[in-house]
Amino acid sequence: MLTTQLATPGRGPHADRPGGSGGNTPHTPARPTWFCRVDGQPWPCGEARLLLPVEFRGNVPGLTIYLAGLMYEAMRDLYQLNPHDGPEPEELFDRFVAWGATRRPVVEGAS
Repeated sequence: MLTTQLATPGRGPHADRPGGSGGNTPHTPARPTWFCRVDGQPWPCGEARLLLPVEFRGNVPGLTIYLAGLMYEAMRDLYQLNPHDGPEPEELFDRFVAWGATRRPVVEGAS
């Protein structure tokens, strides 16, 4: 089987973003459940989705790579918690990665 030939993955990126300002608790995931530590919503919560692009300052590739790494970590955690009823990969992709890739609007007549 192919998986026996692959190296065991490392811990990956740490979910330490987005940082809170002042004395506020940052909207980071509580592992292994991947719910927001502040509002209890599935992470990335609405507030994290607003703060992360600001923190990455328009670096869409960097944000996408960061979110993809966290998606991988969430998959590992969530499937270990519930191997038979874990979330579908498409659901996790939409939750973690798809929203972060901002696209430019199509302009009619532009070449």
